[in-house]
Amino acid sequence: MEVLIYLVPMALLLGLSGLAAFMWSLKNGQYDDVQGAAVRVLSDDDVRT
Repeated sequence: MEVLIYLVPMALLLGLSGLAAFMWSLKNGQYDDVQGAAVRVLSDDDVRT
């Protein structure tokens, strides 16, 4: 049971760091253009020589 002294703070730290990374990505606009990738897949930009 004394291992919980180490595991609980580590789990909280990992959870908070994941939440911080998600909030950072929201702030930097990572999810602004969700349809852009779907449209770019359909474009045929390959140049054949």
